[in-house]
Amino acid sequence: MRSHRRLRLLAPFLLAPLTAGCFSTGGGSDSASGDGDGSRLRVALAFPPAENLSPYGADATLLSRLGVTEGLTSLDANGSAAPALAASWQRKNDTTWTFTLREAAFQDGSEVTADAVAGSLAHAVAAEPAPAALSGVSLTAKADGDHAVTVTTDEPDPVLPLRLSSPSLAILSAKAYKGGKADPVGTATGPFEITEVNGTTSAALDRFDDYWGGRAQASGVDARFIADGTARANALRTGELDIAEAVPVSQAASLDQATRRDTATTRTTSLLLNASTGPLKDAGLRATARAAIDTSVFAKDVYEGHGDAGAGIYGPAVTWAEGKREKPVGRAGAEQATGQTLTLATYDNRPELPEVAQVVKEQLEKAGFTVKLTVREYSRLESDALDGTFDAFVLARNTLLDTGDPVSILASDYTCDGDFNIAQLCDREVDRAVAAAGQVTDTDERRDAAMAAEARVLGSDAVVPLVHQRIITGVADGVRGVVLDPYERTLVGTGTRR
Repeated sequence: MRSHRRLRLLAPFLLAPLTAGCFSTGGGSDSASGDGDGSRLRVALAFPPAENLSPYGADATLLSRLGVTEGLTSLDANGSAAPALAASWQRKNDTTWTFTLREAAFQDGSEVTADAVAGSLAHAVAAEPAPAALSGVSLTAKADGDHAVTVTTDEPDPVLPLRLSSPSLAILSAKAYKGGKADPVGTATGPFEITEVNGTTSAALDRFDDYWGGRAQASGVDARFIADGTARANALRTGELDIAEAVPVSQAASLDQATRRDTATTRTTSLLLNASTGPLKDAGLRATARAAIDTSVFAKDVYEGHGDAGAGIYGPAVTWAEGKREKPVGRAGAEQATGQTLTLATYDNRPELPEVAQVVKEQLEKAGFTVKLTVREYSRLESDALDGTFDAFVLARNTLLDTGDPVSILASDYTCDGDFNIAQLCDREVDRAVAAAGQVTDTDERRDAAMAAEARVLGSDAVVPLVHQRIITGVADGVRGVVLDPYERTLVGTGTRR
């Protein structure tokens, strides 16, 4: 049985230890200039801690959104690896890389040394379950003097610098691992340090004055975890918040235009069709289901213009994909759907998804299918989805979530051995194309190979991209420097202030 990576989709955002100006900012520059004595920021996040702030699961994105953790590398605006705790790196051979560390300190006052970094990565490698970024990868890290770390993989890994940008590979001090868990409280390296956590309700963070990237302008962050999107929008309107993440589309019009930011992201909402069991095991019926879906409806109506019609696995926020998309390869002819009953499922953690699923249901029924719809909270749905219990599943997925590598999402979601293969796809030609793409080392050529593999995946009709999402962030008047990251990897930076 495929191993389940629990609660992966409750990780709505992802780490980025960003240098200033990599992405657009809400209400002004994300410059770290100034005296750094600004007011505390009041921030509402959509998802509470789910795993006791472990960086190895969904909470990794929560930590990075609040500026607590960072890794050896980050992603730049073009989706390439950029320096973070590692100032530079060099590939020694097919399986060995050396990362040169910058001068930095942990929030507990200890120095970021090669031994500390190697130890932190070793704990991530040993974590159970393994962090998503290490799926299918075996690596070891060793200190090379005081300021360099050598990372060796069992097999060639041309995207290792991208992989090390994952939030689940955040670097923590040795103190974090006492007691058999990874505790980021006071042991990370970001511009803000957690000082208090009130269960799943709120958290307090203070500025970390010794942050290597410069002293943050805000003196701290008071974070609230508010799952209800309407409540987040209301709190912003009434002046209780400075920043509200992931404002639901239904609430966008209730905010003044000046207080909402619409950001194209690398998150795509798709219809996954079970290619292994049930009626849609038949490629012809999958083709019928795919042909029944009018993707223009979702961006225009369900997302009220805060999205783009589904074009592929990679959306318009993946800027390098523009002009590279190939026509789907290997599609079967459509078959008669009359008399076929499908089970369709989705989750309500993202408020638009049940509406998306209802529209999908109606479109499939017009094509002759009988559709039974199930909607649950995601944590009560994931195991069944991964086991292939449903014939179809509506999923919102960040295509660059785990590593920033476009091939990784294809390998995990659409290959025979993929550990997040809700579509249950096992196709020899798809596997061959994905494997070939995974061997390419040149960045541009790897992206071309990923697009060729995407054409194979789309040709299987195991996935129908519905809409490429835009995230709405609520930003109060007078707040500057909110980082609007298309990869959903950061929110509060050194220049965020009010």
